[in-house]
Amino acid sequence: MGVSGSGKSTLAAALAAELNLPMAEADEFHPVENIAKMASQTPLTDEDRWPWLDALRDWMSAQVETGSVITCSALRRSYRDVLRTAAGRVVFLHVDVEIPRLNTRLAHRSGHFMPPALLESQLNTLESLDPEEDGVVLTNDATIEDLLEAARTWLRTNTDTSDQSEERNHS
Repeated sequence: MGVSGSGKSTLAAALAAELNLPMAEADEFHPVENIAKMASQTPLTDEDRWPWLDALRDWMSAQVETGSVITCSALRRSYRDVLRTAAGRVVFLHVDVEIPRLNTRLAHRSGHFMPPALLESQLNTLESLDPEEDGVVLTNDATIEDLLEAARTWLRTNTDTSDQSEERNHS
């Protein structure tokens, strides 16, 4: 989870490959109306997000036998609460990046419908993980290898990725 440009998709792809789990990019679950809104620099409303979050939850539930990795901004606790209703255990890896680095990344990103102008809206919406939420904040301030190692370490300590009988999903 995290704001646009934080590195969550890069981390998710690396984790999914390493753990041999199916992966979903939440952006691909947005209806065309949501993409058009964001592309026109209009922030989504909660009403726009609920069906999108439900679709993500349902996809995660369908992967419960193997577990899965998804990327999703999951900016608010209420959004994470929807995702948490997926079958199996849902953990959140919140990828955090300093604002100047985010601005640089978004300014140099091409081919994505999310304009840099909406970063401020995302940052204003972001609610940190509460202590009772199953997850961790990972600072993305070095290399992807460093971020991946931090994720691995947390997952090894807080989940049993070798136990195939436990249902798991990672966001």
